[in-house]
Amino acid sequence: METKTYTVYKFDELSEKGKEKAIEKNRDINVDYEWWDSTYEDAERIGLKITEFDIGRGSYVKGTFTASACEVAQNIFNEHGEQCETYKTAKDFLHDWQPIFNEYMDEKSEHYESAEHEDKIQEIEEEFLKSLCEDYRRMLHDEYEYQTSDEAITETLRINDYDFTEDGEID
Repeated sequence: METKTYTVYKFDELSEKGKEKAIEKNRDINVDYEWWDSTYEDAERIGLKITEFDIGRGSYVKGTFTASACEVAQNIFNEHGEQCETYKTAKDFLHDWQPIFNEYMDEKSEHYESAEHEDKIQEIEEEFLKSLCEDYRRMLHDEYEYQTSDEAITETLRINDYDFTEDGEID
């Protein structure tokens, strides 16, 4: 039997080359689990159920409303800040939807419960869903890009207080 002794280092004690190797060897450390859960939960809170996504070559998000489109817009106003893309999307939706809906519901209007306005309302709601899905696709893409960045990986390696060999391998 032979015993080998070697020195272990904290991330910040590694040489620059050792740090680079540690980052590369742990490129997926922040995305080797269901990293998208918090984004899905955010969508669910506003009334959007994300059913699938691809941030690779296909680059899409598919989803369905679990509440009315109007409720989803109101939930966004309550949950998301004015600078958020979803807030702007909800604002644009209501700007387009409200006058058509008002005419559709106004007994004095020539468009009262008309099939034409019903179709317009449905079309505006479908466009809102597509736009929200695109907003969430961008959020997922940005989150993935951040989680796989050198900065995020370094932060994870430091926070978890890993020990490394000289060549950047986690001990």
